[in-house]
Amino acid sequence: MDHKRILFIGDSITEWGRFEDEANMGENYVRMIRDYFAVHKPDQFPEVINRGIGGNRMTDLVARWQDDVIAHNPDLVSISIGVNDVWRQVDGSNIEQVYPEQYEKLLRQLIDQTKSELNAEIILMEPTIIAEDVQSEGNQKLVAYVEAVNRVAKDYQLTVVPTHQAFINYLNSKRPLPLTIDGVHMSTTGNALMAKTWLETVVK
Repeated sequence: MDHKRILFIGDSITEWGRFEDEANMGENYVRMIRDYFAVHKPDQFPEVINRGIGGNRMTDLVARWQDDVIAHNPDLVSISIGVNDVWRQVDGSNIEQVYPEQYEKLLRQLIDQTKSELNAEIILMEPTIIAEDVQSEGNQKLVAYVEAVNRVAKDYQLTVVPTHQAFINYLNSKRPLPLTIDGVHMSTTGNALMAKTWLETVVK
């Protein structure tokens, strides 16, 4: 892997703390990945950009893609989105819903736009979890979005980081520590699992 500029985009799971951080990085899986490169690949240390924004759904990424991705001309773009698209269906929110068909259509639109304007590798991350219960309503609804990510990745021959599967595997284990602080936002353990899964998938 030899990328000089890596950009991560997503919702609050990606953003977590970046607006309070002078480095605009935050306390999240993105920081852990950046620190891995600093420790293990100091001679190939890339510029790491965090463009996560809390509350974002797929429609929000579409609205800001030009400014927050294309304008930065990254060598690699890592996309993590989908939890809010589902969470807003189960938390009683009145905002317009983004259902799996639209989610997939818009994801394809973003990939097409990126491929037409950049020479960047695109990495798709599966949406993680909604509640630390495999059988929760949120996790059941999330399956269609995870399937959409994998379907799109297969069609475009993109790498998928199996974060949802990694989280489900952990939930089915003895789980010595919680992955989240509220069922959605990551604990340090959840961030560590996200970073580990990303690195094992992307950094060969």
